[in-house]
Amino acid sequence: MKAIALTTYGGPEVLREMELPTPEAGPGEVRIRVHAAAVNPTDVMLRTGGHAPRMTDVPPPFVPGMDAAGVIDQIGPGVDGRLSVGQRVVAIVMFTRPRGGAYAEHVVVPAESVVPAPAGTDHAEASTLLMNAATARLALDTLALPEGATVAVTGATGAVGGYAVELAKADGLTVVADAAPHDRDLVRGFGADHVVDRGTDVAARIRKLAPDGVPGLVDGSDQREEAVPAVADGGALVALRGWQGPAERGVTVIPVIVASVRTDTALLDTLRLQAEQGVLSLRVAKVLPASDAAEAHRLLEAGGLRGRLVLDFS
Repeated sequence: MKAIALTTYGGPEVLREMELPTPEAGPGEVRIRVHAAAVNPTDVMLRTGGHAPRMTDVPPPFVPGMDAAGVIDQIGPGVDGRLSVGQRVVAIVMFTRPRGGAYAEHVVVPAESVVPAPAGTDHAEASTLLMNAATARLALDTLALPEGATVAVTGATGAVGGYAVELAKADGLTVVADAAPHDRDLVRGFGADHVVDRGTDVAARIRKLAPDGVPGLVDGSDQREEAVPAVADGGALVALRGWQGPAERGVTVIPVIVASVRTDTALLDTLRLQAEQGVLSLRVAKVLPASDAAEAHRLLEAGGLRGRLVLDFS
């Protein structure tokens, strides 16, 4: 099968089109013929060596990608009747395993990590859902704020941030989010109640709206210490890239990782339903041929995207 992989860490140029063995579905697994794979910042971290400590037992080549959309073409023993051959699906794929990630024509994943593709979406749109929406869901569940409470979201124009705003509004929370001036309408469209200017002073701007601070903050832009002053005494900040603090005033910093919910089928299927219902907006910035994966990584690192880049494996 065709895959996009790397044998050494480095810049986008290390991504190569390779022929790799087509995997077979084992017990409790399904094989997906991938049509689209979303390109996420964590894929860049893999390419540059950021995930190397988690992959000491995984030999190269390394195949990036955690978001796959396609069609089931093989079902292993012991999989219940929820899934079927020929079904359009989406899946979270763990690239830290020997089989690699979603940048491939075929992936084999646990059946629990697979749910139907949202109705009315194409493969590219569907591929942008699970990893980022599940991360946002996990972040909000970790904060566990009561209905009516206020949550702040940094990086609200990004995939995780945008989903966090939409899910928070669906949960009945009041949302303060950040945006550049030209993105204010976009973030308001996600449902944010208040939009402040993004940047290093975002905490001070949030404090102008919530003088005592907010009880919870989802740090989608990874601002870490810069975002902590926005949080109320005894509140919590959810970090998405492993930061653990320290913080002052009794603020708790809680790192979350989407791998912890990758087999939570009920959570993943709820996100699928929310995409169908329009609660979640599936945003595609650009679709590129799989062979242009290096260019996709260059575009992602250049910034300024509104939506996800998607690699086409169809």
